[in-house]
Amino acid sequence: MSAEGIYIGLMSGTSLDGIDVVAVRFSPEFELICSHSFELPEEVRSQILAICSPGDNEIDRMGLLDQTLAKLFADAALELIDKHGLDKDEIAAIGSHGQTIRHRPESAFTLQIGNPSLIAEHTGITTVADFRPRDMAAGGEGAPLVPAFHKALFRCTNKPRIILNIGGMANITWLPADSNEKVLGYDTGPGNVLMDSWIARHLNKNYDAHGNWAATGTADELLVRQMLSLPYFSQPAPKSTGREQFNMAWLEAEIARCNSPVSHQDIQATLLELTARSIADQIQLFNRDTNPEVYVCGGGSHNDTLLNRLSTLLPDNTIKTTQALNLHPDWVEAAAFGWLAKQTLNNLPGNLPDVTGAKGERILGAIYPA
Repeated sequence: MSAEGIYIGLMSGTSLDGIDVVAVRFSPEFELICSHSFELPEEVRSQILAICSPGDNEIDRMGLLDQTLAKLFADAALELIDKHGLDKDEIAAIGSHGQTIRHRPESAFTLQIGNPSLIAEHTGITTVADFRPRDMAAGGEGAPLVPAFHKALFRCTNKPRIILNIGGMANITWLPADSNEKVLGYDTGPGNVLMDSWIARHLNKNYDAHGNWAATGTADELLVRQMLSLPYFSQPAPKSTGREQFNMAWLEAEIARCNSPVSHQDIQATLLELTARSIADQIQLFNRDTNPEVYVCGGGSHNDTLLNRLSTLLPDNTIKTTQALNLHPDWVEAAAFGWLAKQTLNNLPGNLPDVTGAKGERILGAIYPA
């Protein structure tokens, strides 16, 4: 089966900064047709945050949120279609990542909600979703999945590259110039998630714009080193992580264990340093014969303080955003799930076993016909 046409990609990530939606085409070559960011209502955002931790009445709360999110995902897709005058008959499918509320690769369990049957019903468009479980069934981590898209779109035979995605979590994709070398990718640790949680608690803001608040503080080196001693950071790939590990309860325990007074802004600076160091430590592992170009995407690409710190920690690497590769950093992940939907409908694999640890390539996702 060949399925050409326009694909809509839907992404709502760990940062919960909204629903990113794009329309893309892959034939004869990749084209970003249009994009849109759909804001999550604050009440829904709060419900997602609450259900990401164990609590009472979880199944009922999850069931209701599953429907609410599906309708929001459908609305985001329809708003993009209406706003840009797309012909629905040209749209092959919607690829929906869903909203992750649990990711426990050590138990071969992952859960994304946002009922794809409802998305298909409300939009009248075939929807492809539930991408991660098939990889896990084959022994993989189920994440990260975007390196396969990075390989398809960004690999260069002249120069090795690293694609750095800084969302709620941060992950890197190693794209060697030599096609005989393996493409690798994994979560390095927290991206924005701890910084977002800390500023939400103390300044009632969803995120630290440009890292301005972190820039007013000074990182506590003892606390940074203590947090970096977490086994996850030295664990070999394949590996993936999420809010299950990097959350406010963990942060509070680390601050208490450090047992020294640190101001709120210094904690924010410390969290930025944790993100920067955990990323830079992993990129340094790839600075072998030649230093790869680093291209940043995700919400963290707007954090100037973080990017400046990465440039300081990685003086031998050129650091730019994926805009330099003709794809705006805000839309890379949503485009990836459009690509994954295309792979599924064309009976092509969507995972990279060297990245996820799966036994082999697998066709990912489930198809919900219009």
